[in-house]
Amino acid sequence: MSIESSDKIEHVLVTGAGGTVGGLVVPGLLERGLRVRALTRDPARRTFPAGAETAAGDLADPATLDGVFDGVDAVFLFAVAETAAEVVDRMRRAGVRRVVVLSSTSVTDGDDTDFGYRHHRPVEEAVERSGLEWTHLRAGEFMANDLDSYSESVRAEGVVRAPHGDRPWAPVHEADIADAAVAALTGPGHHGRVYTLTGPELVTAAERAAAIGAALGREVRFVHLGNAEARELWISQGIPPEICDWMLWEAPDDWDPAGLISTHYEEITGRRGRTYARWAADHRADFA
Repeated sequence: MSIESSDKIEHVLVTGAGGTVGGLVVPGLLERGLRVRALTRDPARRTFPAGAETAAGDLADPATLDGVFDGVDAVFLFAVAETAAEVVDRMRRAGVRRVVVLSSTSVTDGDDTDFGYRHHRPVEEAVERSGLEWTHLRAGEFMANDLDSYSESVRAEGVVRAPHGDRPWAPVHEADIADAAVAALTGPGHHGRVYTLTGPELVTAAERAAAIGAALGREVRFVHLGNAEARELWISQGIPPEICDWMLWEAPDDWDPAGLISTHYEEITGRRGRTYARWAADHRADFA
């Protein structure tokens, strides 16, 4: 493990800068007075805040990354497993000192496979071998996933449909992940740390429907789906059948949902994480 550098971080590259989390990391860094380079596959299709430098490149094709890491002190990395080793080697040779990886709690849970293919752990391993200062942010379920799951039915019918409506979970606001990333990229004491990022409370699908309704100022009903109905709906939305089957897992009798909540966000930032009600209010326009 390398010794954490005391040199100040001044210039950060954000990969996935047009994404759900990266799109919030960019302004978060700018607000702290850092220089920011936003990496995207197609700069012509993206607009970033004033002061951000835009760079074109595709992490799935390292040949497109020539010069992208030059002059950069730190990187927010949402990498591709197949190319992670080469991408990280390019970072190291360019003089990057610190990297913060957007990973997943699936690594911790031992579920980091989509039926045989490892997605996140190979990226973590490449970074750990590099000798760079590293931090892994293992995020749980994104609250933002509910935009894909529910926004259309809420707009059209005022309905949220899901199985297991009374099963609690601890989804995380994408802004909390971005806050944690900015803190790890810019502050000391995070080298070699693995942080689990979840929401601050347990929330069921039925409670999500109620929170969306409260944000909209009108009733949003929860409609329970049986497993067969849920599977049919998800397949119609383009989700592979084997993933649908995995999503319909049955909780064991001794399952304790309280263990889903992590306090790492509060440890990193000194603030309590954003609730689902806050997220619903932040995305009111998406549901309206």
